[in-house]
Amino acid sequence: MTTDKPVKVSIRHLYKIFGPEPEAAMTKVREGMGKPELLKTTRHVLGLRDINVDMREGQITVIMGLSGSGKSTLIRHLNRLIEPTAGEVLVDGENILTWPEGKLRQLRRETMSMVFQKFALLPHRTVLENAGTALATRGVKRRDWEPEAKTWLKRVGLGGNGHQYPHELSGGMQQRVGIARALTSNSGIMLMDEAFSALDPLIRTDMQDLLLELQEELHKTIVFITHDLDEALKLADHLVILKDGEVVQQGEPQHILLNPSDPYIEDFVADINRARVLRVRSVMQAGPAEGTFAGDIAPDDNLESVIAAAKGALEPRFRVVRKGEVLGTLEMATVMRALVPRGSRQAAE
Repeated sequence: MTTDKPVKVSIRHLYKIFGPEPEAAMTKVREGMGKPELLKTTRHVLGLRDINVDMREGQITVIMGLSGSGKSTLIRHLNRLIEPTAGEVLVDGENILTWPEGKLRQLRRETMSMVFQKFALLPHRTVLENAGTALATRGVKRRDWEPEAKTWLKRVGLGGNGHQYPHELSGGMQQRVGIARALTSNSGIMLMDEAFSALDPLIRTDMQDLLLELQEELHKTIVFITHDLDEALKLADHLVILKDGEVVQQGEPQHILLNPSDPYIEDFVADINRARVLRVRSVMQAGPAEGTFAGDIAPDDNLESVIAAAKGALEPRFRVVRKGEVLGTLEMATVMRALVPRGSRQAAE
């Protein structure tokens, strides 16, 4: 993953404590008190502790964790739907915690759009009117926002549904309206809070594919919240894993999968289908390719396709090639080692 893209959103030393006297509780948190003890001794809830994350322009940052990990609390700090106890939230280098209410409204209307888990469509408005909501609230006249809304409805596969109402659509179609609404707003940052978790598995996969297809063209800065590791690994350019309000590990998803930082992450990734998720680029040996090869593979091919190309044999070696350029080699022995979680390898050794 390239990291030379500029930082669009930066979170610095962010804390959130829920309760009547958060500042007093902050002292104990800074001294090292954890979430269970803080709740027991002070009746305050530690939502977030010292969060530091850079979200780069044009990339998908996925924030994931189990229920209660703080991921939805975190995303609501990005547009100040929740006020932090301490820390900074920088958008294009400006600390939005210092902004007045008028500038915040502009941020929410023009800079950031949000796609919700429960769709949040207006039931008394048509699909077309829902898609155009963001522009309409800015005072844009219907004759101006309607063509834009129609364009994005068509792009998400709802070109002929503009006259319908939300209750006439399936869940997947309603969420497509939510995405069209976010795109019609023309904001550079999209916040997606468990956007696909209410959908059936097959529809959810379709929505993930749609998001990646649109992102390939639009290069939005997307912050995506999920509790599903498969979804996170599929979508993320940068993955942030939370536990009890703290960042346990963050980085490129392939690196996290191959190099879990502690037992919690090892357990988290233990049951993942590594052959389907791991990419050739993550396990290949970079450099010149010499000798004989069974064929050429691409750096973004998954290991499942490499195993199929080897037809189950352990001897083949492959050249890794992108657009005619040889990037390195991959041996099947390396593939087999990569498929075994690190904890299992260490136990065997």
